[in-house]
Amino acid sequence: MSQPSGLRNPAAAVRGVGAGTLVIEAIVLLLALVPLKKLAGEQATAGIWLCVALVVVLGLLAGLLRRPWAWWAATLVPLSLLVGGVFVHWALIALGVLFGLVWAYVLNVRHTVLNGPGPTPPASMADSEDD
Repeated sequence: MSQPSGLRNPAAAVRGVGAGTLVIEAIVLLLALVPLKKLAGEQATAGIWLCVALVVVLGLLAGLLRRPWAWWAATLVPLSLLVGGVFVHWALIALGVLFGLVWAYVLNVRHTVLNGPGPTPPASMADSEDD
């Protein structure tokens, strides 16, 4: 049986973590516009439009995290960066990998807080591990 997390409103706390993460990702994408313009060459315009579109999507998703589907829709942002990086510049691939790892961690935190940690071993098994 899982133990409660100790938070008054765990769902709201997790939504705050998710929304904060998405907002930080949007800020990082905005900060990446100038270097992308300098590095991407001819494809800079496509990369800039991709980043601006993803910033808008991230802002919308940050406000929609009350809906369960929004948590999984946010995984499309790193995937979009990976695909865009193939056609525009490898720096977008690096951001996609970084954002994907961070979002996987946020989903793990959400699962742990809302469902509790995994099952604990019985006391008899815990005692035998100390030997």
